[in-house]
Amino acid sequence: MMKKISLIVSGLVAAVSIQAAEQPNIVYMMLDEWGYYEMSNLGHPLLETPNMDQFRKEGMRFTQMLAGSVVCAPTRATLMLGKHSGHTSVRVNDGSTPIRAEDVTLAKVINDAGYAVGGFGKWGIGDRGTEGVPEKHGFDIFYGYYNQGHAHSYYPDCLIKNSELVPLKGNVNHAFKGETFSQYLIHDEAKKFIREHAGKRPFFAYLPYTPPHAYYGIPENDPDYLKYKDKDWDAPPHHRNPKVAPPDEAQRYAAFVSMMDRQLGEILAILKEAGVDDNTIVILTGDNGGSCKPFSSKKYPHGFFGPNKDPKTGVVFRLGKGHVYEGGLRVAYLVRWPGKIKANSTSDHLGYFPDSFPTLATLAGAQIPQEIDGISFLPTLLGQDDQQKKHDYLYWEYKGQVAVRQGDWKLITDSAYQKKELYNLASDVSESDNIAEQHPEIVGRLMGLAKESHTPEVNGKILDKSKIWQGKNRPKAYVE
Repeated sequence: MMKKISLIVSGLVAAVSIQAAEQPNIVYMMLDEWGYYEMSNLGHPLLETPNMDQFRKEGMRFTQMLAGSVVCAPTRATLMLGKHSGHTSVRVNDGSTPIRAEDVTLAKVINDAGYAVGGFGKWGIGDRGTEGVPEKHGFDIFYGYYNQGHAHSYYPDCLIKNSELVPLKGNVNHAFKGETFSQYLIHDEAKKFIREHAGKRPFFAYLPYTPPHAYYGIPENDPDYLKYKDKDWDAPPHHRNPKVAPPDEAQRYAAFVSMMDRQLGEILAILKEAGVDDNTIVILTGDNGGSCKPFSSKKYPHGFFGPNKDPKTGVVFRLGKGHVYEGGLRVAYLVRWPGKIKANSTSDHLGYFPDSFPTLATLAGAQIPQEIDGISFLPTLLGQDDQQKKHDYLYWEYKGQVAVRQGDWKLITDSAYQKKELYNLASDVSESDNIAEQHPEIVGRLMGLAKESHTPEVNGKILDKSKIWQGKNRPKAYVE
């Protein structure tokens, strides 16, 4: 099937187009709380990520493709809806608040374009018994966790497949141990989905994997745990209950990062074995900025692994997950498409998660809703920077925090618009020098953009409260 895929933005056909023998397959692998610098190719001294390193050599690395929000559920909403967090229907992070029945998702438009669509991992924007379940929003299959609170344990008593409970043998919702390790099952289902459709039907595999976030209950016979278990590190503890948490949590965290590296390698190997590698675009990213809290102490104020600290220069992104400073928004973002995207390339293009919607929908030949906030970055991917449309500004809000970025200028305020912090990221990426008083006109302009960007939040409906994960099966030994 010969199909011409044209770049469509706001109803206009841009000059960029590509010819493809068939619609490209799409793999979107999003790792939970994976830090910007947590790759060995960026000089990390402790973490071993050979597949990520090779992936980076074969594709494009974005230095300024920012998260859509600073925590799990809201950032997933920006990705799936193509809207910034002042317009999405999920802006809280309770895990059960759903998107609306009428919300048009990226999965839905790609499914309507003829793709098989599968999700494997943590959904987060619509629990069982709500309007927001993934199978009502374009997914042929979703297997994993619907409520992110459920995803805090790798040994839950069940997972969910298209809203049906799937019991897991030998598990009692313990935070660190059990008989059945959920991530193995989720990854196996993802591989099965890709194998089933590769070469037969174009597919979109959405892989919002939970590792390396949450409790580090990695199986003790896992090859990546064995790689790190005897490392003599002086890392402070993360979960501060020595009666429950294993003493080698840092080694386990490192093993989780390497496990994600291993599973990325397995996905890429399947694409090659199936002969679809050249016709598959793969995106690897984190869901929000790395957390500076795990393994932190006076000695390691930015965390033992320094997810937001450049291991080569020592320059840091301020704070981390949960904050609208750069530490909460900067994510690793790498894209690979053999023969289409220039290998070992780097882009400073400024964008964020809402942009993934029009980019991937365009590649799929899908219909793009007019009301999205995202702008396709396909021209950048194809090396046609002169045709790349740019954002006038980017916007975020979360829990009373508000941020607006316009070029190198970034304003941070609050929902009452009283706080005034202004930074020039070109000279102060660590956001250490508030220059709001020196530039009142810029503050005023960005404050105006902040006020016009917020609309009232309208959530989806809960249809059956009895099906919602309400913490009654919260993992035993759960520690905040």
